[in-house]
Amino acid sequence: MQQQQNMGMNQGQQQQNIMPEPPNVITSKDHLYITDMLSWNLLAMKKAHAFAQQCTDQQVSQAVEQAGKMHYKHYQMLLNHLNQQQSQQMSQPLQ
Repeated sequence: MQQQQNMGMNQGQQQQNIMPEPPNVITSKDHLYITDMLSWNLLAMKKAHAFAQQCTDQQVSQAVEQAGKMHYKHYQMLLNHLNQQQSQQMSQPLQ
């Protein structure tokens, strides 16, 4: 029992080590996850737009369209971040 409590405390302490800023490097795993997030947001935006077009209730249609716009905004933010990282990496001299 005591050992389980100590393990729980260690896990809680590990979770408190929060980075104030993300690192300047995107790992391959990070890149794949961000690519997936781009796909998910783009698909959600397209589906929301299609559903909003089919909706007969104007309020529901507007709410669904707003959700689609939110996903598109997230898509653009991710894409801009990736483009920034790529241009920074290209401008750095090889070591």
